[in-house]
Amino acid sequence: MATAGGATKRRRGRRKAKKKKPKTKTHSNLIIKPHSDHHRDNNNKTLTGAIPLLISATTAAHSFLLRHELHLSPPQSLTLESLLSSTSLSLSHLLSLLSLPIPPTPTPPPPHPNWFDHFLSSSPDYDPKWVQFFNFSKPSFTLLLRLLTPALTSSLHPLPPNKALAATLFRLSHSASFSAVARRFSLDSATVCRAFYSVCKAIVENLGHLFEFSSDINRVIVGFGWISLPNCCGVLGIERFEMEGEKIGSLSVQALVDSEGRFLDVSAGWPGCKKPEDVLKMSKLFVGVEDSKEYLSGPAYDLDPDNSIPQYILGDSCYPLLPWLLTPFNEEKNGELGCSETAFNEMHCRGMELVGTAFLQVKKRWKLLTKKWKEQCVEAFPFVIVACCLLHNFLIKCSEVLPDEKNGDDGRNERAFAVYDGEDDESGTRIRDALASHLSRVSQRT
Repeated sequence: MATAGGATKRRRGRRKAKKKKPKTKTHSNLIIKPHSDHHRDNNNKTLTGAIPLLISATTAAHSFLLRHELHLSPPQSLTLESLLSSTSLSLSHLLSLLSLPIPPTPTPPPPHPNWFDHFLSSSPDYDPKWVQFFNFSKPSFTLLLRLLTPALTSSLHPLPPNKALAATLFRLSHSASFSAVARRFSLDSATVCRAFYSVCKAIVENLGHLFEFSSDINRVIVGFGWISLPNCCGVLGIERFEMEGEKIGSLSVQALVDSEGRFLDVSAGWPGCKKPEDVLKMSKLFVGVEDSKEYLSGPAYDLDPDNSIPQYILGDSCYPLLPWLLTPFNEEKNGELGCSETAFNEMHCRGMELVGTAFLQVKKRWKLLTKKWKEQCVEAFPFVIVACCLLHNFLIKCSEVLPDEKNGDDGRNERAFAVYDGEDDESGTRIRDALASHLSRVSQRT
């Protein structure tokens, strides 16, 4: 019994000894904790020592940008400016997280004349940087400035018209923020915003005559005659421009162009969900043809002794076939295509490339249009699009080189509009058949 009792006591003793181990472990943890705090303090010291170096490097980069901005391309300078801004914000956030005092800021670089004034004082008349910065040569800029100065002087006084126009063209060309433009022109963002919309308004109000659908229709017809489309008065297409948010999604812009890629008529600001045939029927173009007879009321063209065709325009397949709007043949609706239908569709396709290329060139030249605009700008965005189309026409008149549509991302929507599934107009069908037979004969002779 005693032996058994002794063994029991020894086992109890061992159990008691085991219970002491967690205390040792707890004690061990307490020993490690100061080491962890020490490690953290070392990290904080390392960061504290590195932050002044980062601030110094950021300041040096900013100084480089200010001193050499005229030698950088706009994409380079805007990218560097954005990176410097992000770095400064990150450093401020890091300092607040570490609860560290803000170290002394290095001495800022000496002040420089504003970017635009410096550019004007150092660039010759035919400096290629004019096109690089503003997508305008200096002679074209001077001509446009002369046309807009009266309107800009009255609406933006005391801001000089040349500065307002240059700031607007820079923003349109490079999708620059108001703050980025403000820094380059030594203005505040609110002034730049006001100048931007004032210039766009002046362009729309003073250059509207460059939409020459009614004023120069004979030139338009002659141009299409050179590409074997007799009595054609334009090519009609539609394009979507993306918006932020799901409420609107996109805006549709309908445009009529000539054989040189000039815009003849632009109807902008329609919700992207609206069908193209509905946009057409609510446009000024439709009213001018169907109701007031202001457009397409000229003489018919004799294809042969038995057939003549009125003035017409080519339209995308998303539109209805009308006597004055000729859309392509569709196998699902018109059955298997013969030689004349194929010849018409081939010529129609060439024509539709004109409107696609015009939209593409506008987006390439004025990159602000490829940006997704906020929904609260839905009323202003169409106004800006029309202004860009007028600037496109103005530059063609000035014989400026157009952007190469084959290089780079064009920002166009790949999703095509649905083919119109309504009934074809009988008169439109006869006119299209007559033109298709004519084009087939022409193709056989060539």
